Amino acid sequence: MRQFGLIGRNISYSFSKSYFAEKFKNENIVDAVYNVFDLKHIDEIENIFKTKDLVGFNVTIPYKQEIIPFLDELSDEAKAIGAVNTVLIKDGKRIGHNTDCYGFHHSLEPLLTPDHKKALVLGNGGAAKAVYYILDLLKIEYKIVSRTKMEHHLTYDELNEKILNEHQIIVNCSPVGTFPNIENAPLLPYQFTNERHLLYDLIYNPPLTKFLENGQNHGAKIKNGHEMLVLQAEKAWKIWNNLTK
Repeated sequence: MRQFGLIGRNISYSFSKSYFAEKFKNENIVDAVYNVFDLKHIDEIENIFKTKDLVGFNVTIPYKQEIIPFLDELSDEAKAIGAVNTVLIKDGKRIGHNTDCYGFHHSLEPLLTPDHKKALVLGNGGAAKAVYYILDLLKIEYKIVSRTKMEHHLTYDELNEKILNEHQIIVNCSPVGTFPNIENAPLLPYQFTNERHLLYDLIYNPPLTKFLENGQNHGAKIKNGHEMLVLQAEKAWKIWNNLTK
């Protein structure tokens, strides 16, 4: 039985396990199983690598960067991004890939209009790095917003009407608003969002986060992270099974 899975911390809520269970059932894939490996510390990954018949696994918060020293190779995208969300075990080698960038790219691009010239990216973790990579690819200028003052970053306190008018895309890469803390939202001046804005939340649970709801209430276009997750999961499956199409 081929083994797949997800590593992360506090991930019992995971989308991936139910998604792949449904996929295996619908596509009559009977030689594979997908498990959740909840790790308190990244060092525990060595025990996961000893799993019999392990083909590959996904990586989520907070290990997308911490996993890298435990790998033998990185794909070009993973190397450029500096974060890994998919690992392939091939010929005894541990190869890191990033399919978050694929999922974000193909779920964002259909929503873009000529108005969408600049972006604010909320957060600077592993998932955010895939977002930076795709915004660079799409030639969309962006500013990173973080809670603490850092060089070339904005803080939430600095956001004002002028900045929001200049940045028509706002991408939430922070965990703020994830279930069960669904009443929370990044501290933005949402009153300055309007129909020219696109608010994209990498969170998928709940489907309508407070961040998205606040933007929607001011006429903004909104998108949650569900399609991105599906696209990145399918891309990971292709990598694990050496499928090119």
